[in-house]
Amino acid sequence: MKSQDTPFEGGPMDGRVLPVLVGPTGHPPKTYRIPVPDPGGGPPTVLVYRRVPRGHSRRLGLIQGWKYRYDPDDRSGGKLRWPWSRPDATPSGKPDDANE
Repeated sequence: MKSQDTPFEGGPMDGRVLPVLVGPTGHPPKTYRIPVPDPGGGPPTVLVYRRVPRGHSRRLGLIQGWKYRYDPDDRSGGKLRWPWSRPDATPSGKPDDANE
């Protein structure tokens, strides 16, 4: 498997560079989850980082590389988001309706 040194910014991993496995397209995964064990023996805390472009080329605007930015309020819960799935419900449990 091929890996790429990818920098992390924000959160507890700020400033670190880790080798991240890349997929068949040569890109690292869109999200990187790091489980941190609880010292008290409870469930581990999961740090979530999202992939963002590191920079763009001047002439063509191509992406130069990737980095991971800390996402403290991750709401995805590790679920896949399909285009045909329903939108998330509001806190009251009803679908969001602007006509009320």
